[in-house]
Amino acid sequence: MNLLQLSHISAFYGQSQALFDVHLKLKAGEVLALMGRNGMGKSTTVKVICRMLKHRGGTLSFDGQNIADLPSYKVARAGIGLVPEGRRCFPNLTVLENLVASARPGNWDGAKVNELFPRLAERKNQMAASLSGGEQQMLAIGRALMTNPRLLILDEATEGLAPVVRQEIWAAIAQLKQESGMAILVIDKSLKELATVADRAVILEKGRSVWAGEFAALSPEITDRYLGV
Repeated sequence: MNLLQLSHISAFYGQSQALFDVHLKLKAGEVLALMGRNGMGKSTTVKVICRMLKHRGGTLSFDGQNIADLPSYKVARAGIGLVPEGRRCFPNLTVLENLVASARPGNWDGAKVNELFPRLAERKNQMAASLSGGEQQMLAIGRALMTNPRLLILDEATEGLAPVVRQEIWAAIAQLKQESGMAILVIDKSLKELATVADRAVILEKGRSVWAGEFAALSPEITDRYLGV
């Protein structure tokens, strides 16, 4: 059974339609890359999944449960953890306070997050606003893990970061795939790094699902058509 499934999803911002016919499915323990050029509906799809944006058509289920009518905080409690685009850490809380604020019972705790990102342990008493962009991204991932999700969503988790920090983030994602067993939905533009972690991919074009399959089946023709500049 699929852990997450979207079928025929449509969504609007006011009168403007953003999603037209989005299909997406993700099994437990699987890593799915959600891909497409800028403005094609990837972040909107994430908002629909997390119930920050209601959809008007189609069905949405998580772990076999219809979550369409749930508020976003209940979706988080159901086991969906989000690392949002732009990080959005609580700037006036310390690193430790950011982690504690989202903590729920489970395997992931402060010690495990610090093991994944040792830099957070070194900065635990610093205000989040004083961290570098890369450190804030690590904190955003750690904060999501502290909710002990069954599905982790990473929306542009490496965008704008220095190459060395990007590699740290990708190494952490690979470690999560190998050791945690959680499903991961990742939005990113880097085909090279995605190829090291993603099992499958879904491509969006103008708010529609236009391709889905094994990541290894992505051909140069497909990437040029839907992902090229």
